[in-house]
Amino acid sequence: MTSSAEPLLADFLRYTLAGSRPANEAAARGTLESGARWQWLDDGVLQLEPAHADRATKSVLLSAGVHGDETAPIELLSQHVADIAAGRAALACRVLVVLGNVGAMREARRYLDDDLNRLFGGRHARVGESAEAPRAAALETHAQRFFAAASEAPHARWHLDMHTAIRASAFEQFALLPYTGALPSRVMFAWLADARIGCVLIHTERGATYSSFTADTCGATACTLELGKVQPFGQNDLARFANADAAVRRLVAGVAPDPEAPLPRVFTVMGQITKQSDAFELHVAADVPNFTPFARGTVLANDGGYRYVVAHEEERIVFPNPSVKPGLRAGLLVVETTARTLGTLV
Repeated sequence: MTSSAEPLLADFLRYTLAGSRPANEAAARGTLESGARWQWLDDGVLQLEPAHADRATKSVLLSAGVHGDETAPIELLSQHVADIAAGRAALACRVLVVLGNVGAMREARRYLDDDLNRLFGGRHARVGESAEAPRAAALETHAQRFFAAASEAPHARWHLDMHTAIRASAFEQFALLPYTGALPSRVMFAWLADARIGCVLIHTERGATYSSFTADTCGATACTLELGKVQPFGQNDLARFANADAAVRRLVAGVAPDPEAPLPRVFTVMGQITKQSDAFELHVAADVPNFTPFARGTVLANDGGYRYVVAHEEERIVFPNPSVKPGLRAGLLVVETTARTLGTLV
C-alpha cells in the first residue's frame, strides 16, 4: 500500500468525517500490494478495482449512510475497505464505496434539509435549495459513471444500499427490492438467503430511492438492506450483522452464496400512508415494531378527509413515521406473498 493511502483506506470513515481530502491528484489514487487499484473520487466516494479487471468483471456499488444517523453499515463498510487494503479481504470485483449523506453523518442527523433517499431519479431538482440536492445529483453521477464501464452481462451490476431502521422490527434484518417491471431475481434471493436476511419487501411502484435509481437507470441488481436499529457511531454491536457482512464480502470476493441457505419470507406492498398536511394523525404507537399486523377495517391514519383503512384480511405496517414532511410516505402496508413470489423467481 502506498503511504498516502494509509489514513484514507485504513479508516475511510474517520477520514471522511474529518473532511480530509487527498493533497493532489497523485495522492488520490494508488496501487495496493495485491495489485488492486484504488481511487478517491469525492467526499465519501472511493473506487476499488482488482489487478486484472476487464469488461467481464462484476461491478458492485456498496453504499451506506444515505441516512446520516444509520451508522452500523457505515462502520461495516469502512472496515471492509480497510480489510481489502490490508489484504485481509479478497477483491474480485470492481467496487464503488459510497458513504451517502456525509454532511448529516458529521452532525449525527438523519438528514439536514430533506431525506436524501427521496431525491433520486432527478427529484433533487425540485428542492434546489436543499443541502441534500447537490449530493443526490453527485451520487447519481458517480453511479452512472461507475456502471457505464461495467459489463452488460446479466447480474454483472450490483447495488447493495445498506441502512438501519428507526424502530424495532419483527424481522431485525430485511431487504427491500425496488420495482423495475421485471419478476424478482433468483440470483438476488440466493444472495439474500446467504446473508440470512429474514424477509424481503417487494415494491410495486417505481420509487425515489438510491437503489431504485440504480436498478432503473443503471440496470443494477439492486436492493436496500435494513440491518437493525439506528445507533450512534461506536455503539453498534456489529456482531449482530456478521451474516450480512460476510455475504457482502463473499460477493466482492467472487465466492458463490451458500446453496443450502433458507430463502427469506416475502411481503409485497399493498398500500401506502401519505402525510398530506400538518393535521395528519397516525394511529400507530411510537414503539410499534415494523411488520406489526393489523386486521381488516382498522383505521391507521387520518388527515382531514383522508383515511387509510386496512383493506385486506391482514396488513403489516413498515416504516410508520408521522414526522415526515407533508407529501411524503408515512408508512407502507404489506401482505405476505412468500409462496407466490418464490414460485415466480427468474
